[in-house]
Amino acid sequence: MRSLLCTAIFLFSSVALHAQDWPNLSHFKEQNKQLPKKAEGEQRVVFMGNSITIGWLQTHPEFFENKPYVNRGISGQTTPQMLLRFQQDVVQLEADIVVILAGTNDIAGNTGPMTLEMIFDNIVSMAEIAKANGIKVILCSVLPAYDYPWRPGLEPNIKIPKLNQLLKAYALENNLYYLDYFNALDDGNNGIQPPYTYDGVHLTLEGYKYIEPLLEDALDEVLN
Repeated sequence: MRSLLCTAIFLFSSVALHAQDWPNLSHFKEQNKQLPKKAEGEQRVVFMGNSITIGWLQTHPEFFENKPYVNRGISGQTTPQMLLRFQQDVVQLEADIVVILAGTNDIAGNTGPMTLEMIFDNIVSMAEIAKANGIKVILCSVLPAYDYPWRPGLEPNIKIPKLNQLLKAYALENNLYYLDYFNALDDGNNGIQPPYTYDGVHLTLEGYKYIEPLLEDALDEVLN
């Protein structure tokens, strides 16, 4: 009985702690404090996203070395969580460019049911905050996913292209760079080509190396 009570208290405490920091504002708190001031003439690029974004740094850290790139991806996050931490993890870091890659976890229902319009609104809100603070936006398409291994049957192969259509139209209407990872990675069935993924959602080292030139072309165009 005592063991069960202790377990219940631990679980309650863990849930309560998570509820107090639902967007995970504390995740990069210390790293943000320690981030050096920008060097003269430096153009800082902040990556806002989820596991696909932070996985880039973990899988191919060499891509980020000796560059003014700041990775602020948090695994599992959805767009409302990113929106809540956008000020501290992008704006307050004095970003010149933000690369926004978000939405697949919303479709997977990681933090509850979300319509495509709700996801779109959250991404637009991040872009508008960036624009209001003089930060240039690279708006990324959601990557292909035929299905989610952890939550099968949600039809991301149908929903992701529809969300990407909304994002592309918004980018074109607002003169933002739309970075189309989807078409670059698509296997023809709205999934990721096998060499570039290990689970149908996340990228392998080869996958990251494949999209890196696409990002660098986008950065060159936005900066120049």
